[in-house]
Amino acid sequence: MVYTRKDVSTLTRSERRRFVDALIEVKRRGEYDEFVRMHIQYYVPDGESGLRVAHMAPSFLPWHRRLLLELEGALRRVDESVTLPYWDWTRNRSSTAVPWTEDLLGGTGRRSDRQVMTGPFAYRHGQWTIKEGVTDAEYLMRDLGRPGNPIALPTATDLKSALADPVYDTAPWNSTSAKGFRNKLEGWGQGRGAVSWRNHNRVHRWVGGHMATGASVNDPVFWMHHAFIDLVWSRWQLRHRNARYLPAKPPGPGDAQRGRIVARREKMPPWGATPEKLEDHSTIYRYR
Repeated sequence: MVYTRKDVSTLTRSERRRFVDALIEVKRRGEYDEFVRMHIQYYVPDGESGLRVAHMAPSFLPWHRRLLLELEGALRRVDESVTLPYWDWTRNRSSTAVPWTEDLLGGTGRRSDRQVMTGPFAYRHGQWTIKEGVTDAEYLMRDLGRPGNPIALPTATDLKSALADPVYDTAPWNSTSAKGFRNKLEGWGQGRGAVSWRNHNRVHRWVGGHMATGASVNDPVFWMHHAFIDLVWSRWQLRHRNARYLPAKPPGPGDAQRGRIVARREKMPPWGATPEKLEDHSTIYRYR
């Protein structure tokens, strides 16, 4: 049966509570930290050798679509009424708006150490200890909006340039691809610092703390953010109905990206699913 993913700002009080409770139970069972480890393992930048599937590659979108489905499956094994909500950061742009409320994700971190002190994921409640991270801190960290060096969330206009591109991705199939929907949405731009962070990447930087690292899955907002990225991919597919995942075939001999990216019918670790199989989600879920 096809289920629905909703805008987090439209969730009822009961839906918010059930979502939070299911997340905490998945964490208690030890499943959640497996997702954190998985994301850290498969975050392979351009400058490193080996296969890239999670980031800076064409499979950025289908890989995360599958990751979302895996977490959603874990949540629904706890409570079958729960689905992943999405955070539309082009509309809910304040650091005090949904989802940064006491009954959902809590707010920003305190100034001294970025530790989140409010909401159900605050370390002091004993239900959300960070076990897999890039530091030794056991508490969740955020720095919403980066008050010390402010940046703004992407706007609907920022998304338009990505949605308008009719080609899914282009060579060299990495963070330097100047054309193609995938990299425009993932957000690797030219220059250094804030000017180079666009769309998806800028949101990670805006949230800060754990979200600004390879261990970003530690912050539950990761899932809401990527559910929205997944929705944007769906909108792009509707706008460009004949467009497909690229590359269709693996790079040829002598190509620097040969063996480093996944073509349409090649398997993505760790699941063995192909981008082609993940292009259509209509038989599993829909967005509202």
